[in-house]
Amino acid sequence: MIIEEAMKTDVITLHAEDTIHSALLLMRKQKIRHIPIVDEHEQLVGLITERDIKDATPSPLFKKDQLEKELNFPIGDIMKTDVITGHPLDFVEEVAGIFYEHRIGCLPIVQNKKIVGIITSTDLLRTMVELTGVNQPGSQIEIKVPNRTGILNEITAIFSEMHVNVHSVLVYPDKKDAQSKILVFRIQTMNPIRVIQHLNEKGHIVLWPNMPGMSV
Repeated sequence: MIIEEAMKTDVITLHAEDTIHSALLLMRKQKIRHIPIVDEHEQLVGLITERDIKDATPSPLFKKDQLEKELNFPIGDIMKTDVITGHPLDFVEEVAGIFYEHRIGCLPIVQNKKIVGIITSTDLLRTMVELTGVNQPGSQIEIKVPNRTGILNEITAIFSEMHVNVHSVLVYPDKKDAQSKILVFRIQTMNPIRVIQHLNEKGHIVLWPNMPGMSV
């Protein structure tokens, strides 16, 4: 999936000359934590977050006039300008890697220098849930297989024989055996016992679920 299919396109923005107070009010009203900052050509010039505002403003216990003075400073004084951005055609998996590597909470999506969307960590989590199929009724099966060409086709052929639909499949390295890998299937059946039995009969190693009486 490309990020264009997961991002929000109704992006709420402000300008650098807008006040910190206006950003705070907008975040509260729209229930958001990140606001991209654009120039007069709608090109991205910065980003402000809820954390930035908290770090830049004094405690409410300070004198009222001092608090009001701080809140009326322009956003441009505190916004981040070294903003990491994405492109609409980036893959969701690659964007997830960017979030993990840089520990960010949102990613503005830019095309032709203009902001066309935004994706947050919450959006990304929802998308990954949908991609893996865990939001759909079914069962998860983990199978240890030799790391060789064609093995995925062999396993899916077994599912096909049993008329079991596959929601998703993930591939993990086997940390204990470099010659093997772990296939994680999400299948459209609430009772996977017959599937597990058939996999075992074909000589495959089912790691999960480890049913009573079945060797691993």
